Amino acid sequence: MFLENSNKGSKKKGWIEVIAGSMFSGKTEELIRRLKRARIANQKVEIFKPVIDNRYSEQKVISHDDNAIMSTPVSTSRNILLLATDVEVVGIDEAQFFDIGLVEVCNDLANRGIRVIVAGLDMDFRGKPFGPIPALLAVAEYVTKVHAICIQCGNLAQYSFRRDTSEKIVLIGERNVYEPLCRSCYNRYKKQD
Repeated sequence: MFLENSNKGSKKKGWIEVIAGSMFSGKTEELIRRLKRARIANQKVEIFKPVIDNRYSEQKVISHDDNAIMSTPVSTSRNILLLATDVEVVGIDEAQFFDIGLVEVCNDLANRGIRVIVAGLDMDFRGKPFGPIPALLAVAEYVTKVHAICIQCGNLAQYSFRRDTSEKIVLIGERNVYEPLCRSCYNRYKKQD
């Protein structure tokens, strides 16, 4: 009886998935993998990234392993709502660079029945929660924490250590600026500062 009635009036269900971790941990690689699988399933997919992330490409989301998928760069999270029409899956890369309004945007999309997949750094170079990611982790139905490998000792790394002396929170860079470190190595390097 319960199963019969549970389908009455049912509609498309949406949810939020967050892929979080340090730099070089495979966040974007996992995002691309999930989005490509959604396309294989003939789902309508739209991918967004912050306009400031132009390291590899203006129009593509590209992983460190050179996997790529076309995306739409946007300047604010509200633009995602305007552009995500007639879709079943929305992917968002480098979410830490968006404004805190991204949380409301993702909730709104999920409430419309859209699967939302978000990838981003959970901590900045200081080891502090980064942008809207902590709030997204709180409201997401699914959370995947990925880790890099510490380049100093080989343990799992969850910190993005910045070798540059800049104190700017947002500093777009690669291996020339950042390196993944475990807790122990990160704390040792921070004491040297």
